[in-house]
Amino acid sequence: AVFAGGALGSGLVYQEMSQELDTLESQLENQNDAKTQIAYINGSDQSLTPIFEKVDQSVVYIASSSQNEPGSQGSGFVYSKKGHIVTNAHVIEDAEDVEVSFTDGTTRNAEVLGTDPYSDLAVLKVDKSNLQPLRLGNISDVKVGQEVAAIGNPFGLRGSMTSGIISQKGRSLPVQQVGLEGFRIRDVLQTDASINPGNSGGPLLNSEGEVIGVNTAIETQTGTFSGIGFAVPSSTVKRVAPEIIEDGEAEHPWIGVSGVDMNPELAEEMNLNSTTGFLVMNVSSDSPAEEAGLQAGNRTVEIDGVPYNVGGDVIKEINGEKMRDIEDILNYLAQDADVEESVTLTVIRGGREVEVPLTLSSRPEDSLNSSWLYLSTSSIPSTFS
Repeated sequence: AVFAGGALGSGLVYQEMSQELDTLESQLENQNDAKTQIAYINGSDQSLTPIFEKVDQSVVYIASSSQNEPGSQGSGFVYSKKGHIVTNAHVIEDAEDVEVSFTDGTTRNAEVLGTDPYSDLAVLKVDKSNLQPLRLGNISDVKVGQEVAAIGNPFGLRGSMTSGIISQKGRSLPVQQVGLEGFRIRDVLQTDASINPGNSGGPLLNSEGEVIGVNTAIETQTGTFSGIGFAVPSSTVKRVAPEIIEDGEAEHPWIGVSGVDMNPELAEEMNLNSTTGFLVMNVSSDSPAEEAGLQAGNRTVEIDGVPYNVGGDVIKEINGEKMRDIEDILNYLAQDADVEESVTLTVIRGGREVEVPLTLSSRPEDSLNSSWLYLSTSSIPSTFS
């Protein structure tokens, strides 16, 4: 009887435990199904709708005009609750009157606090309450292939949204302002989200609704979007906008040289083994480069019919970081250097490596007004830093 009772009790316990395990497995399966369904919904096209609803009231329409020039229009976004609006410098270039319109139907006259042609950014100030600033994202988190959205006013069609992906990071964009030829905006984002005239100054957003770029330019043969757009990165906005608000302008570290990237033909002409680095062809007077003793070219040679001023220093490193070309130098100056900072340049001089201490200064407004920057002919593919 005792043996039978024990066996019966064990069976009942086993049956109860088995039922509990079945219940737990069923709950886990239901939870997994729920997670799968949530992931599917978030990956659908509907994920862009809440982004638009979240930021639309903070994206503005900008109209500028002057007596001597036809009016222009563009986009911008709310940067602070104090009424600061970020846009492109070219949107309000030479404007005498600037108006900012919001999605609630109100329009405000705007004060231009300042512009920075080297990043094509500008900051306006309006008198309006209850503004909702957009949050700036971290550019280091941006990945090629991630989904992005652009909001702005293409062709005056207010509050338009397009979507695409980040096609690439680290592009450079020529500064278009007259007198600034040769300088480039660095670390620009490339996107296939449709950007057209009127989108300039509007935000490029990540999936969290954060601004990761300011839509600035397109690559086009027709004047309309052909699949390649460019946006000034949020890291540049974080650095430049506060300086404009505080001082009306932004400072940029400057070396004061012009030249070309090294190539096999130049290396052979100068009897060098390395084909990387930046060849200094000219040094600006009263520049950090001149004060540090950087050496410009001392003789002119022709390669494929183009004259080059060779024999100068070849910049290979800054503070131990390799500089393969002018893009590396510009990125370093923009990302890792400050005005008045002392750096060490490693250059090839006369076939030997030489370390040159140099103190960076702020890029002067007239840094391109001297004829030395244009070299001996406009056909030379020169760049400046």
